[in-house]
Amino acid sequence: MSIQVGDSIPGVTLKIMGEKGPQDITTGEIFTGKKVVLFAVPGAFTPGCSVTHLPGYVVNADKIKAKGVDSIVCMSVNDAFVMDAWGKSQNAEELMMLADGNGDFSAALGLEMDASGFGMGKRSKRFALIADDGVVSFLAVEPAGGIDVSAAEKILEQL
Repeated sequence: MSIQVGDSIPGVTLKIMGEKGPQDITTGEIFTGKKVVLFAVPGAFTPGCSVTHLPGYVVNADKIKAKGVDSIVCMSVNDAFVMDAWGKSQNAEELMMLADGNGDFSAALGLEMDASGFGMGKRSKRFALIADDGVVSFLAVEPAGGIDVSAAEKILEQL
């Protein structure tokens, strides 16, 4: 069963790119005491993610933060090197590019999917959530192939 509105974000250690390379970051560090928008994509550098999903958040980052959001987090089941390179290629300086390299966080959220048929292994479903102090206040999970309910413009409507 997937995480629901009113549930707490599970405790997981993930990776981000630091000054000296990949570094650990916990969900507690990301979410505790903050209002966070997190959106997840099936894969960095993939067409829908690079052409539509991530750019929407890059373009709307100031509007989202103006609604009281402390952090905008983009997550994918990729490593920190890939997430860092993808963020740089998309001018995503205002976003945290979060690597769920082994899919542990996606699985803990109950939002993993099996993309083995496409040669991609276990991945995250495409979704977005809003969390206030580590508690989910909004969740939108996309149907297969969609980029609508988790788009930046839809999240702005929920803030």
